[in-house]
Amino acid sequence: MLIQHTHTESKGVFFVQQEGAVLAELVYTQPSFDKIILEHTEVSEELKGQDVGYLLVETAVDYARKHHLKIIALCPFASAVFKKKPEYNDVVFEFQS
Repeated sequence: MLIQHTHTESKGVFFVQQEGAVLAELVYTQPSFDKIILEHTEVSEELKGQDVGYLLVETAVDYARKHHLKIIALCPFASAVFKKKPEYNDVVFEFQS
């Protein structure tokens, strides 16, 4: 499955498109040069059960590693994935108290 990516200034999206229609997406913002905030994940009914949401999060993790970014997962789905996958901890932004 081909996951595409677009990024403009401080926003971006990882997405799956078929025949011109976006069937899945993970939307993020980039508030600073070293962080991205995963805001929303959506997968169409056509792709449900195919782990597309997980693939979108994995692609975001790979992107963060390649670009030396930390991730803040505000999206409930992405947050749940991070809790299940400790191998992604290297890109999780740790808030300082």
